[in-house]
Amino acid sequence: MRVVVAMSGGVDSSVAAAILAAEGHDVIGLSMQLYDQSGTQAFGSCCTLDDLHDARRVAAAIGIPHYILNFERQFQQTVVANFVGEYTAGRTPLPCAHCNSDLKFSTLLDRAQGLGAEAVATGHYARVEQAPDGRFRLRRGLDPDKDQAYFLFSLTQEQLARAAFPVGALTKTDVRAHARTLGLRVADKPDSQEICFVPDGDYASFVERQAPAAVKAGAVADESGHTLATHDGVHRFTIGQRKGLGVSSQAPLYVLRIDADSGQVTVGPRAALERRALTASQVNWTGGDMPPDWQAGTAQIRHRHRPTPGRVRALPDGRAEFESDAPLSAVTPGQAAVFYDGDVVVGGGWID
Repeated sequence: MRVVVAMSGGVDSSVAAAILAAEGHDVIGLSMQLYDQSGTQAFGSCCTLDDLHDARRVAAAIGIPHYILNFERQFQQTVVANFVGEYTAGRTPLPCAHCNSDLKFSTLLDRAQGLGAEAVATGHYARVEQAPDGRFRLRRGLDPDKDQAYFLFSLTQEQLARAAFPVGALTKTDVRAHARTLGLRVADKPDSQEICFVPDGDYASFVERQAPAAVKAGAVADESGHTLATHDGVHRFTIGQRKGLGVSSQAPLYVLRIDADSGQVTVGPRAALERRALTASQVNWTGGDMPPDWQAGTAQIRHRHRPTPGRVRALPDGRAEFESDAPLSAVTPGQAAVFYDGDVVVGGGWID
């Protein structure tokens, strides 16, 4: 079978390609160039020119062809523009989910078809399997510390039918050991942590450079609406934030609400962050069908968030509602709410 592998230059996608090649598949490595390589824009520890070189070296080492695709325009439109727009709207974006599902899979599937490939593989720690009824199920990776199914909730049945995650049944330790056995130079390459297009972590300055006209000052207020301080823009805040509020208080204060229209950021005690329910929009039901009624399961509202038991149901207009058995803290608009049945992803959407 001919398989296209998205090769980032990291150890996970490198081993994914090596596993498929060793199994006898006709493997083609594709890497995405996401920004101008002239050096005018600084990127972090992923998506760099060195990463593209690493991917090419790995492809040569395992004996597969490798191509670099220019995705600068798509990356700007799909990931960066969403990132900036969400922050200026008082929401907290999740660019890795948009990049993995909306950019990598949707675009690479089109390219794979042009190359006569039947599947697209990545180095994600997730698993896909076909159920007895013929549908495809997205499951968590076996390594709980590296599971990335959370970022893939928007994959459709059509995409899952052509998706492969060769390292999803391995631990990170296994993956690095496999790379060492093959003599791959990326065996001990560190994982990227920061958002690639904001390598210094200064999200606010990045947003201000990208959309200066959308930035406006506002007030920091308590729950009664009394102004405590002023700020330079709602893009500088996220729900649950404690530091950098510009407010002196005997008890710790946290961001509770962000109103982009008025510019008001409401702060209060930690207890006021707790919620028993949330709604999400643009929900994708990964299994193909939306639940006809309330369905028991768990929800995860951040990548490192411990799944919380409760129940979920579909709402009109592509929305969903989750009611939690225990309080959820810092439910953050713009982040993903992903719903699970055991280790199977039922669906997910963007928190309202």
